[in-house]
Amino acid sequence: MDLKSLKTFHRILSSGSFHRAAEEMNYAQSTVSMQIQRLEAEVGVQLFDRTQKSVGLTEAGRVFYEQSIDIMKRIDQLKLTMIEVAQAESGSVRIGVTEPSASFRFPAILGKFLNTHPKVHVSVHIANTPILNNLLHTGEIDIALCSTPEMGTSLFFEPLFQEGFVVLLPEHNPLSEQSTISPEDFVGQRLLITAKNCPYRKKLEVVAQEWNIPLNTLNTLEITSMTALTSYVEHGIGIALVPRIMTESPIPGAVVREMGSHSINMTTGFLYQTDKLPMLPASRALYHYLKNELLTEYR
Repeated sequence: MDLKSLKTFHRILSSGSFHRAAEEMNYAQSTVSMQIQRLEAEVGVQLFDRTQKSVGLTEAGRVFYEQSIDIMKRIDQLKLTMIEVAQAESGSVRIGVTEPSASFRFPAILGKFLNTHPKVHVSVHIANTPILNNLLHTGEIDIALCSTPEMGTSLFFEPLFQEGFVVLLPEHNPLSEQSTISPEDFVGQRLLITAKNCPYRKKLEVVAQEWNIPLNTLNTLEITSMTALTSYVEHGIGIALVPRIMTESPIPGAVVREMGSHSINMTTGFLYQTDKLPMLPASRALYHYLKNELLTEYR
């Protein structure tokens, strides 16, 4: 069935005349008449009652109109879908990512995404969760992959997986002879910690309180970069609790030990504004790709 003729048929009925339909569609009136004649020839019945001065339908025309409404809706939806697909393949997305995902997870996933979506422009903002929370509020990023935000945010957090922690020790540290580390073992050690506003630092402070070993009673050294902690341990400066993913590749001069029964985990997930849903096509494409990859890895 000729879609142009079908569209013209519906435009005549919505406008109320052949003449107005021709004007609205920027057609000559003869073109409109010819399209309707072609449509009637294709369906084998007369659709318009030409004995009336105003636009009127025959009984067959009325049935055809009622049955074709759904077709027109589907065509319109199909057009919108194709536009969204095109935009998803060539749009832009601004994503915020926290460490360690920014250095140890996201590059590989983003590389695969860009291989299948080469025209999508992605910008990556690496920062901690509080900063990314603010950037989402100000509209400077579209979505974030981060830890659970603090209470009170108006943003929606969608948890994805648990980030497990291990103890990283200099290889010559006496604790390296143990198979597991207990909270009491931190006493007498220099513990490397991240900045005060870092969610991982705050998590460690809460856990230390639960262990009855507050951080302020320990010998600590603040390192504001989480990814730099491994280098400081490697050079024998102290020990550190770090996300497991940072130790998956061998670290020269350092060994990894589990926390035994005192395991530490932090939730990582997506953070975004609900009032901006649905996401723009490119953002939605990256969101679904990331979600599928991460859930497959951590299921």
